[in-house]
Amino acid sequence: MERTMIEGLGDRIGETVRISGWVDVRRDQGKMVFFDFRDRSGRVQGVCLPGSSALETAKEVGKEYVVRVEGVVHKRPEKNVQEGKQNGDIELEVKSIDILSRAAGMPFDTDADLNLDTLLDYRPLTLRRPRERAIFTLQAALVQAYRNSLIRQGFMEFQAPALVGSDAEGGAEVFRVDYFNEQTANLATSPQLYKQIMTGVYERVFTIARVFRAEKSATTRHISELTQMDFEMAFIEDEQEVMFVLEEVMRDVVRDVQSKYADLFALVGTDLPLVPEAPFPILTLREAQEILGVSTDDPDLEPAHERGICEWAQREKGSDFVFITRFPTHKRSFYTYEHAAEAPHSRGFDLLFRGLEINSGAQRIHDYDVLVKRIEERGMDPKNFAFYLQAFKYGMPPHGGCSTGLERLTMKMLDLDNVKEATLFPRDMNRIDVLLHGTDSGNIKE
Repeated sequence: MERTMIEGLGDRIGETVRISGWVDVRRDQGKMVFFDFRDRSGRVQGVCLPGSSALETAKEVGKEYVVRVEGVVHKRPEKNVQEGKQNGDIELEVKSIDILSRAAGMPFDTDADLNLDTLLDYRPLTLRRPRERAIFTLQAALVQAYRNSLIRQGFMEFQAPALVGSDAEGGAEVFRVDYFNEQTANLATSPQLYKQIMTGVYERVFTIARVFRAEKSATTRHISELTQMDFEMAFIEDEQEVMFVLEEVMRDVVRDVQSKYADLFALVGTDLPLVPEAPFPILTLREAQEILGVSTDDPDLEPAHERGICEWAQREKGSDFVFITRFPTHKRSFYTYEHAAEAPHSRGFDLLFRGLEINSGAQRIHDYDVLVKRIEERGMDPKNFAFYLQAFKYGMPPHGGCSTGLERLTMKMLDLDNVKEATLFPRDMNRIDVLLHGTDSGNIKE
């Protein structure tokens, strides 16, 4: 008999079927044993009745056992129907159970509110909980919606390298790799230089890349290995064109998850994002600072300021998204464009979402001589960028782009407290799977 996915059982009323999956819940009631079975498609209640040949095996089966079950699909009596629940109107009468894999007792209560360390120390197990499954189901949907939106807008996907030359983008907080002959390499902090090169080939490109940051930070906002969703586009007039495409992407992403996964927001316990009919609000850095009543001399927004200006955008503009523009050029990456009439401010921008910067972008320098001069002004050697500079020496159109942090986007989309909750297997200065101080893999209880 072929396997039937649990989500399809409603179409098999009165039939004998075979399902395979995990035991999510086991309950004894008199001489009957009830189960909630789950597979990748969903959950269903099963019951082993008195006198069933499966009853003896059923008594052995516990939570997280992996089983193969044959049974008959029945309609539930009207009084037992669970409205709004998947398969709430059917039940599987168990005829036989094969144990495929036994499971030890879980080291925590799966229904409890777990602290972050427990959640992450037992990640292989906590990922099976409905809440965590919802988080990463949604994250996969965000990636797919991002990809689909850009493809619809004429972008081509490419794969960026994770190993880069010794100078990277000029930052010091990188992971060094000692492997290459006479050369120290780094793990990439961004696919930026490569997507600019690719813009000189295909005009509109995007990549979804793993990047690595060696910042000595252990905050709710930082991780050492993350996923960036980047796009770059040629033949632009200014950064506003990049912002327009990014806004379209974000609208597509929200529309997609709203239509397909509204139930996941409810499961996690948060609301869908506020997306205004009007364009996303746009403020210069100074305008944002004046609204908040803080110093206009600061070159960036502090985390508290990001939260404050997002509260303003939500209250005054009905938007969970707000753009901030016109940052001082010296605070942005070396390739950020500055128009002479706008100095000392750049054509860079950030997109804030629910109190957190999730995206940073800009128009880029496309003139070879200007770019070389900027590299020198930043105290770097153009020779270290010779490979990258080829694209500019031999003709690069005006272009720009931006980068969205997937984990940050997921975190704020679901109003999670810590970016590590939105990271499957988070790494930071204190953790690679388990905490690197005060514990080790030997401390994990079996």
